[in-house]
Amino acid sequence: MVAATESSSAGGSSAHKLGFTSGMVVQELGWDEDTDDDLRADIEDVIGEEMLDDDADDVIDVVVLWWRDGDGDLVDALMDAISPLADDGYVWVFSPKTGTDGHVDPSEIAESAPTAGLTQTNVVSLGRWSGSRLVQPKSRKRP
Repeated sequence: MVAATESSSAGGSSAHKLGFTSGMVVQELGWDEDTDDDLRADIEDVIGEEMLDDDADDVIDVVVLWWRDGDGDLVDALMDAISPLADDGYVWVFSPKTGTDGHVDPSEIAESAPTAGLTQTNVVSLGRWSGSRLVQPKSRKRP
């Protein structure tokens, strides 16, 4: 796993640093009034479209999952999130940082990922949110 700290100063946008590129199909799950509106706008600016909601039936390149303590079972949420993913798609799980309301222990994400068939590759810090990038194994077979 690679740890990185994101800064909005110099070196490009947060969305670029997170791997978002123009034309990607991005689905957003778990939106609420506490989400990072600047990051959301940055992602939409980079991809050139609005993020799709949970009703979308497109093949998804990236799922943005806003996750807080008390939101339910993370494994179930990840299983739902990966079903429309493209073979090379991935999930960014954003959760409130330690000491903030809704904080999710990083070990919960790290332990839930393999159960859902994902591998955690990066952890980033974004303002009051932390992000965990979860990818599918290259050998994952579609049903």
